[in-house]
Amino acid sequence: QKLLKEGLAYPDPYTEEELSAFREKAEKEKKPFLFRNHRPVAFKEWDGKVPLRFKVPVVKRYAWEDAVRGNLEAGEEALDDFVLLKADGYPTYNFAHIIDDHEMGVTHVFRGDEFISSTPRFLSVYEALDFERPVFATTPPILRGDRTKKLGKRDGAKDILEYREEGYLPEAMMNFLALIGWHPGNDQELFTEQELLIAFSLDQIQKSGGAFDEAKLRWFNREHILRLSAERFISYAKDFLSEQTTRALSQAGVFESLVPLMRERIQTFGELRDMDAAGEFSFYAEAPEYDATGLLYKGDPDPKATAERLKKLYVILQNVPESQWHDKTIKDLVWPLTEKEGRGEVLWPFRYALSGKEKSPDPFTIAGIIGKNETHHRLEKAVSVLT
Repeated sequence: QKLLKEGLAYPDPYTEEELSAFREKAEKEKKPFLFRNHRPVAFKEWDGKVPLRFKVPVVKRYAWEDAVRGNLEAGEEALDDFVLLKADGYPTYNFAHIIDDHEMGVTHVFRGDEFISSTPRFLSVYEALDFERPVFATTPPILRGDRTKKLGKRDGAKDILEYREEGYLPEAMMNFLALIGWHPGNDQELFTEQELLIAFSLDQIQKSGGAFDEAKLRWFNREHILRLSAERFISYAKDFLSEQTTRALSQAGVFESLVPLMRERIQTFGELRDMDAAGEFSFYAEAPEYDATGLLYKGDPDPKATAERLKKLYVILQNVPESQWHDKTIKDLVWPLTEKEGRGEVLWPFRYALSGKEKSPDPFTIAGIIGKNETHHRLEKAVSVLT
């Protein structure tokens, strides 16, 4: 309404066919198409059914200070009578973002370098509306891995929400993105949000582009996963584990004990989803089912010998107090038996009795997680299967 009242906005009087003819003429003459060259002499009253265009008040060369690039300027060719409101009543970006930023009290506007050429248009609107200019900062482009061009979809660029679905932490993504084109002035790479807020400054933004290295992003994510409290880790993990697994681990009382093991093995929480689908957590909550063949090390033809070793394990572990039941104590007590009768001969049936799988964490870790009573129960079951 302010622009209309001051004669700085007017209804577009042309049809699409007429506009196309103007563009074709400019193309034949090898000139840029500028709508202001076809601006009507007199303006009709706007009825809201056609596009509303901005009337550039003064065609001039604009100069402005950029917080990263320094002094920038662009000539008259950057100015034109662009559309403020479309025929359907929706505002264009060129108009809406200026109003939104002003209403929200935005003081700093960060954009990529592709917007430099459009800045004079924005500045002319700020002037027409008597709005104070914000601080403009042109950020460096994010480049693909070989740094030859900007990162695009063809280079594997993904929507930010895809990274969340894959199990990347928001603080890891923030940390990673902050260091593309910005440098803290020292060797620090890992930052919390609060540390970034303290360390960040405009004068340390680089002019040259930075590469998007997904391997580095995975490293950042792992490092931030290692920093999570057990409570936050479990909260994230539940979003990636099946409801059945989450319920089973919780009911068995082993979820929190599994946190160090899960944390050690992943770079993204999405990997927990894959591990869960492969059945890598089920045996912590429920004793596995198997036959005698799986318990025999390298096809040992003597199941009785394997059963005897499991009985010895049972006796060794029987007197361990609950307060001392953890992987290191278990390993220290069991190791002399492995040296006497063979590592594979002892540890393979021990681990298989607890997990029912050919590949799983070591038996000391599993026993430490499932507890003393459950460990003894599974050893007894393995002996009964063998005999």
